[in-house]
Amino acid sequence: MAEVGRLLTAMVTPFDDDGEINYKKARKLATALINSGSDGLVIGGTTGESPSMSNDEKIRLFAEVKEEVGEQAAVIAGTTDNNHRNSIELSKEAEGVGVDGLLLTVPAYNKPPMDGLYEHFKAIAAATSLPGILYNVPSRTSLNMDHATTLKLAEIDNIVGVKEASSDPVQITQIIDGSPDGFRVWSGNDDETFSIMCTGGYGIVSVAAHIIGKQIQSMMGKILEGDVESAAAEHRRMLPIFKAIFWVTNPVPIKYAVNRAGMDIGGTRLPLWGPDEAFKAKFNPVMDDYDVDLPVD
Repeated sequence: MAEVGRLLTAMVTPFDDDGEINYKKARKLATALINSGSDGLVIGGTTGESPSMSNDEKIRLFAEVKEEVGEQAAVIAGTTDNNHRNSIELSKEAEGVGVDGLLLTVPAYNKPPMDGLYEHFKAIAAATSLPGILYNVPSRTSLNMDHATTLKLAEIDNIVGVKEASSDPVQITQIIDGSPDGFRVWSGNDDETFSIMCTGGYGIVSVAAHIIGKQIQSMMGKILEGDVESAAAEHRRMLPIFKAIFWVTNPVPIKYAVNRAGMDIGGTRLPLWGPDEAFKAKFNPVMDDYDVDLPVD
C-alpha cells in the first residue's frame, strides 16, 4: 500500500474563463500544495466539484495530477457516487492511470440501509487492488454511516481508513477505538483535526491547507510530539479561518481565497456561484490575519 500521509488536501479544480478544466493550472496548484505542507491530494471530491464533472474529465484530471506530483505525494481519486456500477468502472479506470488510492464516499440521495452501504463499498474495493478511504459526510449526503458499518468495512484488506465528517465525537471515538491495526481515521473537517488527533485519529483531509498548509502541518506535528498545549493554541489561532471558509458552500470560499492569494484558478461551475460582496467584506479581514503558505509564483 502506498503511504498516503497525514495531511491530505481536498484539492479544488481550476477552471478557465469558459468553465473548462484548466489542467495546466491543476498541475501548478498540485505542486504548490505539496510544497506548502500537503502529504497527498484528494482529487475529484466535493471540494473539487466532482458532481459537475464528466467521467472523462475526472480520469484526465487524475492522470495529469499524478503525472505532475509523481512519487512526491499520494493522489487519492474520488471515484464513487450513488451509481454503483459507474463507481466500479470509474475506480478501475482510475487505477489504470496510476492513482494511489480511492475515496469511497457515502452516496447521496439514494439513502441506502447500512447493509447496502457495506455491499456497495465491498464490491468497489474488490474491483481494484487500490487502498480505499471511506468518506462519511452526512451534511452532504443526508445519510450517516454508523460506526458498526465502518468497523465492518475496516476488516476488508484494502479499505484502509475513513475520512470522518459526521462531527459526532462519540461515533468517531468508537471508530478509532474499535478499528483494526493499520486502519486510520482522518478528520473530515479542519476545525475538528485537533480533537480527533488527540483522540487517536491519524490526520486531516483539509480544505484550509490550500492557504495555511504549513501551519496545519505544524499543529499536527506538535500533537504527535506530545506538545498538546502548543497545538491547542495553534488550533485556537486558526479556528477563525477554519470557520470562515465554510460561511457559504464549499468550495466557494476557498476558491475565492486561493484566487485572492494570487493564484488564478477561476471560478466555480454552475449551479455553484461566486461569493457576493457582503461575504468578501466579512471574509477579507479574517484572511488578512494569516500568512498564506501557498507559493503562487
